Amino acid sequence: MHFDHSFDRKKTKQIMVGDVPVGGGAPITVQSMTITKTADHEGTLQQIYALAGAGADIVRCTCNKPEAAEGLARIVPRSPVPIIADIHNNHRMALAALDAGVHCLRLNPGNITDPSKIKLIAQEAKDRNVPIRIGVNGGSLDSSLYDADRGVTPEALVESALREISYFDEVGFDLVKISVKASSVPLMIEAYRQLSEVTDYPLHLGVTEAGPPPAGTIKATAGIGTLLAEGIGDTIRYSLTADPVEEARAGRTLLEALGLRERKNVDLIACPSCGRAEIDVYKVANDAVAAFEDLKIPLQVAVMGCVVNGPGEARDADLGIAAGNKRGHLFVKGVNVAVVPEDEMVDQLVDWAIFLHEQGVEATMARAETTRDSARRAADEDRARNLDERGEDANAAETKIDLIRKRKEDSAI
Repeated sequence: MHFDHSFDRKKTKQIMVGDVPVGGGAPITVQSMTITKTADHEGTLQQIYALAGAGADIVRCTCNKPEAAEGLARIVPRSPVPIIADIHNNHRMALAALDAGVHCLRLNPGNITDPSKIKLIAQEAKDRNVPIRIGVNGGSLDSSLYDADRGVTPEALVESALREISYFDEVGFDLVKISVKASSVPLMIEAYRQLSEVTDYPLHLGVTEAGPPPAGTIKATAGIGTLLAEGIGDTIRYSLTADPVEEARAGRTLLEALGLRERKNVDLIACPSCGRAEIDVYKVANDAVAAFEDLKIPLQVAVMGCVVNGPGEARDADLGIAAGNKRGHLFVKGVNVAVVPEDEMVDQLVDWAIFLHEQGVEATMARAETTRDSARRAADEDRARNLDERGEDANAAETKIDLIRKRKEDSAI
């Protein structure tokens, strides 16, 4: 079943980062950042290709020294996605990155604070039609904006961004996107809410220094997902202490889960297992994730532990498999189509998924014409056997509830 997302996005200006539109109703984009030395252009390009393959639409590279700028000059023409140069404290590196042909700059207002240097960069970017992200960061906020009592505040993060915009305005530069990141999720959320109220520039969402997965992924998702659900945000980046490929995958997965981007790869759902499960659901699900990882098949695939409730619970999946009596029951759109040996479950799931993706539902059902009836009978047999052996209450929940109720009645006497 398909549901259109119900998030009314705030209308923002649109800028172009290379050939990728950001803002103005364009699809929300996923960004990540390389962790290689940019001067190592071959190694950096290899990582950029890996990031693009994992779902990154835009990639940022550090430009902290002349050798890095030279690396960018070699990287940009060969990159599969637009490249942003991350500038630290030296405004000359921003100018060098522009000379290298990058598609966007990221400036931290807390690092380069001299208005004349900021305006020089903006003028050079304007002359080349290259946008700039104003990247405000709670960890490197200009000291003049700290609150003596409250520390970093949402108001200070927003003020930092607006101050930078005012310098850009002086040279007539408006190819801007903005981030106001913090490692505190509530702080980050409130800062973006306030910023969204006072500007219509596109916003880049992120929780900075979120940390390693899984906690870092959860923190980033809490902040980014909350704002996206409110219609705020035009491009996102997960800042994880992990392989940046994980950042790109996480960002893409979040957008697909919210219905904000079309699915590129399998959306694998699985039951949490229970007393009826006749396989190691966790192992089969993880094996399936690994098997589908690089196939780019945009289907929803289910792995269920038994045939009692499995097919019904996953009836909206495109394809699924449920275990029963040392065999797997394959179903397409809720219809049993085949029975496969237990040790072939994942391989057969992949095989049928590829066929379904390439040939469509009608052809897949035609493929199952000779096996569908026997598959249904086998599933019915295993369902009945499972219920007979394990009962309706496979987890003994009702027995426990009866005991609780009896104890409550006894205590009232």
